[in-house]
Amino acid sequence: MAFAVSKRNAMAFAVTLLLVSIPMSSSTLQQDFLQCLVENSDISFPITAAFYSPDQNATLFKEELESTAQNLRYLTPSNPKPVFIFEPMYETHVQAAVVCAKKLQLHMRVRSGGHDYEGLSFVSENETPFVIVDLSKLRQIDVDVDSNSAWAHAGATVGEVYYRGHRVKMTVTKTLEQDGTKVLFKWQQVADKLDEDLFIRVIIQTASKTTKPGNRTISTSYQGQFLGDSNRLMQVMQKSFPELGLTKKDCTEMSWIKSVMYIAGFPNSAAPEALLDGKSLFKSYFKAKSDFVEEPIPVEGLEGLWKKLLEEDSPLTIWNPYGGMMSRIAESEIPFPHRKGTLFKIQWLSSWSDGKASDERHMKWMREMYSYMEKYVSKNPRRAYVNYRDLDLGVNEEESDAREWGTKYFKGNFERLVKIKGEFDPENFFRHEQSIPTKIG
Repeated sequence: MAFAVSKRNAMAFAVTLLLVSIPMSSSTLQQDFLQCLVENSDISFPITAAFYSPDQNATLFKEELESTAQNLRYLTPSNPKPVFIFEPMYETHVQAAVVCAKKLQLHMRVRSGGHDYEGLSFVSENETPFVIVDLSKLRQIDVDVDSNSAWAHAGATVGEVYYRGHRVKMTVTKTLEQDGTKVLFKWQQVADKLDEDLFIRVIIQTASKTTKPGNRTISTSYQGQFLGDSNRLMQVMQKSFPELGLTKKDCTEMSWIKSVMYIAGFPNSAAPEALLDGKSLFKSYFKAKSDFVEEPIPVEGLEGLWKKLLEEDSPLTIWNPYGGMMSRIAESEIPFPHRKGTLFKIQWLSSWSDGKASDERHMKWMREMYSYMEKYVSKNPRRAYVNYRDLDLGVNEEESDAREWGTKYFKGNFERLVKIKGEFDPENFFRHEQSIPTKIG
């Protein structure tokens, strides 16, 4: 105990010196937060490197705020900014940060660097002042071989673990003029039933027929990963999906880590260490939505979709197959419920580069396209993927019913999540526009 006391006193002294050196223009809230961290954390750490604020260094603060943000719609000057960003080095720092935010009545947003399509981890439109606790330094992964399990900390990315497996990547692109609609209709029928070593997703977007402007068509690109060699892949495809017309020249054998980089969009020349940066290659102004499909979309439905896509400047939709292990886990086993009976998941996206100048036009197109697809996707509820947050589905407001959006993400598990939230966070400290509420009417 004597050692613990002297260590804490030493930490307090060190931080007191730091606080003295902070310019008077620095936020009082940050100073109070720093002092509170010292009082509630036993591990010494480079505290000056763990904080970013506009008062101390506006350039570094801006870089850190934007580091993992994907959607530039939430980085405009008019969007509220945090008082500061804190990057904990250890779990105890996170615990202390929660204690201190509660004590100082600071609203907290938590960021780990993954999908955040609506900016909920770094923007708080309705509650200020707020701070960001960035968990990107907590990236350890503990693997238990005996139990065949792993525990990944919140800041970990796919680049943290190097699996020395062997895979084949495959890419085949079709357009409407190459029986693109017919092949896609067949993909819907087989994608969830393919060999479990094979994954084939479809990326659909507009493409130019010729070099003449305005002469556009629809491109469907089939991206696959196969756990095995190209010879066996060819056998599987000939049996299950010959309509795609896969040839050996469409296949490349590579390591598992290289296949991850391929799916993530890195160039072939990029080193695997690029994954450790934890930063998305995609940054744009965009709006996204999602759907789950339980029955193949008929040809006439696809043809109507092509017309809709050709109305927009830069539309993109990605169709990911389900089936396999996804369908063998009961939907009530964990919060994620989209299991048996789901053929594939759709991500809808429209992006633009001129910011607010054309926000309204692109958002209008996205909502009209989403309305058109209603009869072809899941119903009661029309389901959505929580990692592609969509505030159009509803938000937490005083008179709102969170079930409007909650059941779309979690189906019947939503009310169970509400019960757990009410038990472990009755004050609703951890909250945002679509966080699990503590109760529903």
